[in-house]
Amino acid sequence: MTQSNVTAGQLALGRLPSDAGLKFQPYWWDAAPRQHQADEDLPHHAETVIVGSGFTGLSAALTLQGAGRGAVVLDRGVVGFGASTRNGGQIGSGNQKFRVKRLIALRGEAKATAMLREGVDMLDYIETLIRNERIECYFERCGRFRAAMHPDHYEAMARDLEDLKAVCGVESFMVPRADQRSEVASDVFFGGSVLPADASLHPGLYHAGLVARVREKGGRVIGNTAVEHIDRDGGSFRVQTARGAILAKSVIIATNGYTDRLVPELGRRIVPIGSGLIATERLPQNLFDALLPNKRVYGNTNRVFYYFRGAPDENRIIWGGRVGRTASSGDARNYRHLARDMVRVFPQLDSAAITHAWDGMIGYTFDEVPHIGRTSGGVHYALGYCGTGVSRATYFGHKIALQVMDDARGRTSFDDLAFPAFPAHPIAKRAVPVVETWYRIRDAMK
Repeated sequence: MTQSNVTAGQLALGRLPSDAGLKFQPYWWDAAPRQHQADEDLPHHAETVIVGSGFTGLSAALTLQGAGRGAVVLDRGVVGFGASTRNGGQIGSGNQKFRVKRLIALRGEAKATAMLREGVDMLDYIETLIRNERIECYFERCGRFRAAMHPDHYEAMARDLEDLKAVCGVESFMVPRADQRSEVASDVFFGGSVLPADASLHPGLYHAGLVARVREKGGRVIGNTAVEHIDRDGGSFRVQTARGAILAKSVIIATNGYTDRLVPELGRRIVPIGSGLIATERLPQNLFDALLPNKRVYGNTNRVFYYFRGAPDENRIIWGGRVGRTASSGDARNYRHLARDMVRVFPQLDSAAITHAWDGMIGYTFDEVPHIGRTSGGVHYALGYCGTGVSRATYFGHKIALQVMDDARGRTSFDDLAFPAFPAHPIAKRAVPVVETWYRIRDAMK
């Protein structure tokens, strides 16, 4: 591994030595390197072609194979190069985007209740899948500590978690500021909440395990095969790639934050937003234990929030948030704000080396909920996880596969939600940095 010569404090200040030695790729790839496979021959026919080799596509393939259906998973790049192996490995129930009362106001009590309860099902499903498929990926119900950035956030969280328990039985408890060092070695916060059932995993190993199971069961997972267009061909679809065509009975789009204009109807409905992460060097055991006493996953209540955790396999801190705005993902300036936030929370890490820095794309929808269904042209899709995709993607992949098979078990509370396009989509994409800056200002002014 490349030896890093840049500390968190140096990165936070933008004072980078010429031999910084940062590794600009996910820490998770150290244990699960991306496999640059030789070009495979494409089949001429397939029952289902899945576009996208992330958690959604692989989960869908496993469900199809479990029912005796064939599946071919295609990716335009190296298999697993995208955000499924670039996230923080935190797993929640998918309930983080809206307070309960707000969701009820938006969707009505019956629909909001169904969506929240299904969020709990998502978390349970990924645990069951990992156990049944015997995927070694450090899955653990470690719990989540959500830190209040202001005193009024603490009270609002407490009320919201009471509502969440009443609606779908999610257990939680509050940790006042006086006791928060029992959860995290920082005085920056104003207390927080703990969701004991939330979980974590190693996303690189989880993805590698899914790929292995799909292939073991006879499925094809093929990288470096960009899909150029999808056309109706009688009762089937002609999936044209850069390396040939496949005639398929059905097609699933599972591209989330990497959704483009392949299916224009979907391209108008997803805005990609960059997410960045950094990893520290291995820390001394006593320091690592002191910083994160209960080894949970962590986040905060800001509009533009950051999140962090310990690596599951080594004593490192993984810290994430929005990515910077320079032209190159291999530019250390993209990650200055992450180091700055980390050192503010943990001054103890000022001199710790930063070894890895990477980014990925989150798929955001206009209404901030994920969507599943079928386009007017008959192409199935599951995408738009808005930054909470580990459990959502796995669950939605399973459900969309059931829907492809017309299996009633594929029904979800998200099926009948209108999927709004972004007004002036190209402008919406360019407006992301402006909106983010405005949110940061509001967070600072609070």
